[in-house]
Amino acid sequence: MKKIDMIHFLQRLSQAFLHAIFPPRCLICSAYYNCRSDLAGTGASDWVSDLTAPYFCESCREGLLQIASPFCSRCGLPFVSREGDNHTCSECLLEKKYYRRARTFGVYDGSLMEAIHLLKYRKKTSLSRPLSALARETFLQFWDINTIDLLVSVPLHVKRLRERGFNQAHLLIRNWAKQDGIPLDSLTLSRGRWTEPQTTLSRAERRKNIKGAFTVRHPKTIKSRKVLLVDDVYTTGATVNECARVLMKAGAEFVDVLTLARAIIS
Repeated sequence: MKKIDMIHFLQRLSQAFLHAIFPPRCLICSAYYNCRSDLAGTGASDWVSDLTAPYFCESCREGLLQIASPFCSRCGLPFVSREGDNHTCSECLLEKKYYRRARTFGVYDGSLMEAIHLLKYRKKTSLSRPLSALARETFLQFWDINTIDLLVSVPLHVKRLRERGFNQAHLLIRNWAKQDGIPLDSLTLSRGRWTEPQTTLSRAERRKNIKGAFTVRHPKTIKSRKVLLVDDVYTTGATVNECARVLMKAGAEFVDVLTLARAIIS
């Protein structure tokens, strides 16, 4: 057996021993579970299970609904029909998008929605580690690292940042930005105007509510940069589109969007 294989074997053996004595507790539902035996048979794809097995039980892993083709080649919206290839959806044909393309990990429902709610509203920041891992793997699936030279998180208004204590979008990328050597800027894009919570607003109201809310403090930081804009949830896209608009106005070469979850609006 090769030395590296032996090391991996011993690491897995050690982990199995620890889990037998101290079984992990699901960060979403708080149930105790057997990490290794639960790994097989889950409905999530292999890489999703591998990344989340140390944090989520089998039931919660099965509730992670990953988005797959066919979806809109511009905004990433999954199509109802599971036949055919990726193509541009009707909304993107009719409405101007300032970003080049948007991609997401999964549907904003089930376990993923619960995890995001626990992170944002219950301040369960331990969830940032598995959610960040899902965001990073999604990034690696759709982008070559060398095609992005700046990561920007969608900012919170200072009032909301004080209330929450953290920006969940920043938590999703701070670790792997350093790991992959991609510069991260969490200060240049600013949310200068307070906006009403978007959750209860219609699509048109969201666009009106968010218009003019963001500014770029230091345009030189953005000029000619290939920007990946990151947020936790894409609902109507009004927020990321407005962010992309001001980033492009500041001179970005292009803006792409990565979100952890995508709300499916009927």
